[in-house]
Formats: sequence, C-alpha cells, structure tokens
Amino acid sequence: MQNGTYSVPLKELIEQLDLENCTPDIDTEKVLITQNEVNRPALQLAGYFDYFDSNRIQIIGHVEHTYMQQKGMEHSLKMIEKIMAGSAESSKPPCIIYCREIWIEEEIINLANHYEVPILRTKKATSPFMAEIIRWVNAELAPRCSIHGVLVDIYGEGILIMGESGIGKSEVALELIHRGHRLVSDDVVEIKRINDKSLIGSSPGITRHFIELRGIGIVNAKSLFGVESVKDEQEIDLVIKLEEFNKEQDYDRLGLEEQFIEFLGNKVVCHSIPIRPGRNLAVICESAAVNHRQKKMGYNAALELYNRVTSNLSGNNKN
Repeated sequence: MQNGTYSVPLKELIEQLDLENCTPDIDTEKVLITQNEVNRPALQLAGYFDYFDSNRIQIIGHVEHTYMQQKGMEHSLKMIEKIMAGSAESSKPPCIIYCREIWIEEEIINLANHYEVPILRTKKATSPFMAEIIRWVNAELAPRCSIHGVLVDIYGEGILIMGESGIGKSEVALELIHRGHRLVSDDVVEIKRINDKSLIGSSPGITRHFIELRGIGIVNAKSLFGVESVKDEQEIDLVIKLEEFNKEQDYDRLGLEEQFIEFLGNKVVCHSIPIRPGRNLAVICESAAVNHRQKKMGYNAALELYNRVTSNLSGNNKN
C-alpha cells in the first residue's frame, strides 16, 4: 500500500507479462504502479499536455512510433522528455512500453536512464496487450479487505461460510473436502473487488491450504487430500452465515426474498443457517450452492411453489 492506495512493483508486471527490459540499470523493484489505467500518448507526442496524467503506464504502438519517425528525432525526444519528466501535479510514469517489438532508438534509452523511467518492450500487438495489462493491473490494484470465514468451491460456486469463532466453519469445510469440493481459504479470507459485480476471495499466503480443527490442531488439506482438494482463488457467489439456533427468531422458510451482505460496496446473496444437533451442514451448503446456481440459470423453486399454490387457490375459488 502506498499513500493510502494499493501499489504493485513494476518487476512483477515484467515477470507476469514476459516483458523485455530495455533499461536494466533501473531497479524495477522500487518502481511502483499505483494507477489501474494506461495511456497511449498520441496527443502528448503532438504537444498537447493538458489533463495529461503522467502516473499512468504509457503504451507506444505502431501509430505512435510512425508519427515519431515522421516528426523527426529532435521533436520526438523533446516530447518524450516531457512525458518522462512528469508534471507538478503528478509524478513521472512508472514505465513506457513499446508494443510489436518496435525498435527503440538509443537516444530514447539514454533519456530513460537519465529520468529513471524504465523502457519495456513486448512482441504483442497493441490492442490485445492493452487489454491484458489493464486486466492484470485491475486485479492487482483492486480494493480489498480481510474477513473471518471459510471460502469453499462447491460445484463451481464460491461459498463463503461465516459465523462466530468455534461454531464449526472449519469442520464444515473439512466435510465438504471429503465430499470432493475444494478449499480456498480457512479462518481468514482476503476479498478483492474486481468490478461492480465480482468479488474474488483468496487465502493469505502464510495460511494457504491449512485448516484449524479444534482439538486436533493444524492440518494441511493439500497434503492430506491431494492437490485437487484446494484452489488458490474463487469468485464469491453466495454467503452462508452459521448461527446458534434461536427459537425466538423467525427464520426464512420459503426463500422468496433474497437477503444480502455487502463487501466493498458489492452485494452478495446471504443465507442465515441455524445450527442444531443432527443437521448435516455440508449437505445444506451443497444444496444452497446448487439452488443458487439454478436461480442464476432462471429457475427458482420457491417461486414455482408460490405460483402452484396461487394457481391452486385460484382454481378452488372458481369452483
């Protein structure tokens, strides 16, 4: 985190997207990416710098490079220098990336070393590369939070199990693994908001694949049950809250109206499940996951029952 915003070292971008570093003397570990948007500096190369956000990654494709060649080296160096120097309102760009393996003039490399702005290069075409880098940076810089719970992949649905400490979340996760489902995280779930609809959950690196079972201790799900029993991350589709049964509370028995819980501004469907002796919580979680998938596919069992009852009552009234 940098100045209240998330950041990622440029070195990680280079490794993940297999970029060529044309300025190896610059320490890319210390260069931080803080903006999840990129910029093609066509207008800046033409001399227009109003509203120019120099904090963004700058992408140079075939169009920009051809324009620079037409305008000549003197003009191009002047504009590139202004881009690299940044402005009073914002710092210099984290890097400049050339696409299509475009040849980079030695004068530009020297300028980059002077201003310590890394010059990178990729073989990929400009538009596909921009889509790839925006997707990666958005994921890395996404808003995030950590919550207490267990995240399991059940039939492809991400089920976040929440509840007070000691209520049995980890035991439910263990039973679900036995039934062929996959553990994403136990105890602490890190949530990232990818967009207005998607929340991705993962485990902190230090506790990944571990489950805490009271009375037994820590077990490694990957070692005990195999690599097919774990998963690194999963989109959160449904939240199940486990709570002690309270006979004074009126629990939902039909499910006609969805209840929601909010994380980072995104709402997720939430079911409250009362805990009583003899209830098979793993089967209940499986059923909830399948029922949620059916609803996403357009089938709602509660609504169908309601329509049947309404239709039956209407028929009896006519008779």
